[in-house]
Amino acid sequence: MRPLLLSILLLAAAEILPAARNLEVYSIDVEGGQATLVVSPSGESMLIDTGWGGFNKRDADRIAAAAKSAGVKKIDYLLITHYHADHVGGVPQLAEKLPIINFVDHGPSVEDSKQAQVLVNAYTAFRDKGKHIEVKPGDTIPIKGLDVKVLTAAGKAIDQPLPGAGQPDPECASFQMKDVDKSENAQSVGVLITYGEFRMLDLGDLTWNKEKGLVCPVNKIGTVDLYLVSHHGINQSSSPQLLHAIKPKVALMNNGARKGGSPDTWQIIHDTPGLQDIWQLHFAVAGGKEHNSADPFIANLDEICEGKGIHLEVMKDGSFKLTNSRNKYEKEYK
Repeated sequence: MRPLLLSILLLAAAEILPAARNLEVYSIDVEGGQATLVVSPSGESMLIDTGWGGFNKRDADRIAAAAKSAGVKKIDYLLITHYHADHVGGVPQLAEKLPIINFVDHGPSVEDSKQAQVLVNAYTAFRDKGKHIEVKPGDTIPIKGLDVKVLTAAGKAIDQPLPGAGQPDPECASFQMKDVDKSENAQSVGVLITYGEFRMLDLGDLTWNKEKGLVCPVNKIGTVDLYLVSHHGINQSSSPQLLHAIKPKVALMNNGARKGGSPDTWQIIHDTPGLQDIWQLHFAVAGGKEHNSADPFIANLDEICEGKGIHLEVMKDGSFKLTNSRNKYEKEYK
């Protein structure tokens, strides 16, 4: 009887214990900005940027809705990639809805216009109420259950290749520099998120010339599974050298209907060897049918949209699944 009783007790305990969580990422539609909610299997959360302010609290409401869906009641780490309105503007409104524990950024702004200072001051007023973490390349953001490595910050990049990287890039000789970017975009905090065998790259709005330091003369990153397309798909980022070095399986573009999704950038990504799919938050009006993905891969087809998003679930073996909240279309990648 004892073995039978033990078996019954073990089955009962298994039903009581919660199922093991996977890594979940919510790409939230903030219409041409960024708000990416990362929920570790440990339950800790990191929000990368907050979208815009204004719009009757539209973006804060959408972030709060995604957090509720994920079972998140606070933001453990708020990572602000840089101080532009479509990335940091929503902080005051979000702070009204969710507690924010740690504020992560690259330090002082390089922009000194009155508008820029107003934006930064609004952010720092809330940052000063929490814990401030100023990161530099090579740092790790200490989220339990994940490895979040800072690759770029304050205009600088990691000095040494990550483990397994360091291969010479033969395409560097053809890298064509663009005009120097003195804005906050070039200061973006870029991170590599690793969970088991899965790797996701988010470089914020890091611009073209700054990408060179990550892949030339050697590839310091290695390959990734998912590339959150830099700068919303604007053609000031996503050089062929970067894309061909990291070789993503999937690209996820947080573009708006009329912001980002540039046809030439979309084509560079589309033509990257090994890429399987491009998922988009919006149909890019400028791209037409030729430079947009098929409808199932686009969260919002109409310019006046309902704020639909894309959900990523990652298993520890490296397999992952994306789901379009508009039509419930999902696809799994081994």
